[in-house]
Amino acid sequence: MVQKALAMRLKALGSPMRVRIMTLLLAVGKPVCVCEIADALSLPEYKVSRHLSALKAVGFVKGEHKGPWVYYEPVPSDLIEALRPFLSPHPDDLARLKERMKKRKGGVCVIGPRGGR
Repeated sequence: MVQKALAMRLKALGSPMRVRIMTLLLAVGKPVCVCEIADALSLPEYKVSRHLSALKAVGFVKGEHKGPWVYYEPVPSDLIEALRPFLSPHPDDLARLKERMKKRKGGVCVIGPRGGR
C-alpha cells in the first residue's frame, strides 16, 4: 500500500503546471486564492482549480473557503520537504503572484478572477 500511495503522490507532481503551482504555494508561506494563482500563471481559473484538486487529492495542499473564494496552502509533507531543494518558483511567477496579492483588502482577495477584468 505504501508504494501505491507514493506512486499516486509522485504522479500528481508529474505535471509541470502542478509543480509550478506547488512551488508558488511553498514560496509565499500563506494561503493563496485560486484566482491569484491563475493571474500569476496567466491561466484560466478552471485549469488552476483542476490542478489544485489533483494536489489536494493526494494530500499536498488543503483548501479553505473564505467568502466566494477558495484559498490553498501546502500541507506539511516529508516527501515535499525532501523535494524542496528542487521546488523553487520561477522568479517571474513569484513576482506576479506577490504583486497580485498586494491588491488584497484585509488579507483577502477582493478582485476575483482575471484581476477583475
